[in-house]
Amino acid sequence: GNVCTIDVTIDPGDSNRKTGPLARDRKGEKAYIFTDGEDLMGTAVVSVKPGKKLEHQGIKVELIGQVEMVNDKASSYDFFSITKDLEPPGALFEPKQYKWRFGAVDYANETYSGMKVRLRYFVRLSVVRNYSSNVTKEVDMIVQNLFPQPELNNTIKMEVGIDECLHIEFEYDKSKYHMKDVVVGKVYFLLVRIKIKQMELNIIRREIAGNGTGTNQTDNETLTKFEIMDGAPVKDQCVPVRLYLTGFELTPTYKNVQNKFSVKYFLNLVLVDEEERRYFKQQEIFIWRKKVG
Repeated sequence: GNVCTIDVTIDPGDSNRKTGPLARDRKGEKAYIFTDGEDLMGTAVVSVKPGKKLEHQGIKVELIGQVEMVNDKASSYDFFSITKDLEPPGALFEPKQYKWRFGAVDYANETYSGMKVRLRYFVRLSVVRNYSSNVTKEVDMIVQNLFPQPELNNTIKMEVGIDECLHIEFEYDKSKYHMKDVVVGKVYFLLVRIKIKQMELNIIRREIAGNGTGTNQTDNETLTKFEIMDGAPVKDQCVPVRLYLTGFELTPTYKNVQNKFSVKYFLNLVLVDEEERRYFKQQEIFIWRKKVG
């Protein structure tokens, strides 16, 4: 068996540091949240079995940023890595504890756990061995970066029409929303000749993941179906819309992260008629992070 067991932990460094859920497939796991430019520190422990000698080619701790395709782990791509050597090649006869620190880390991207792709930042402790495989242990963290308030934030105005049957106009108060914002808008019915029985507003997340070979996978996920109206609208009716974005697991909009993936958000207005036909109009919105946690 192994001559040693190892462990690595991240020190929050601040009693107020927030934690968040780690990833979709690691339910219940929490991790500390860090942001661009912060220091990262922690502890590493290498325990040697009593009476044994651990020969090694060095002990090191690395901070790694990685993009991986969920169903193709082999294609993972390290876009960021810093290494600290804790111990030069030699031998250990007893347990040893190390403090490590990476100063003012450049977290260019946020961590993301999507349907097909994820972006991780993690610390890996390695005991490098000559003749057997390295002993490694990883611990994940969450990275969230703040975005400045957008200077320009235009309203969205759109018309939806089906010749001679239906003509509606809708407008939303802005096109860029922070993650705890409220979508405020209204829908005007200018012409109604089909029997509409309900209207809903959906938020759709579109994840576009590619491996750089030009074949992209697109996944759409409906995060919410919010019923705006139940029953038939009449001509010249105006229906108000208020949709609170808190409570949905939003991320910011991500554009071409490490040339591997993008995440976009859309407001999707859906009308359903009495024959269950669905008419819809999508409009992209931009989501940004106003605060951490």
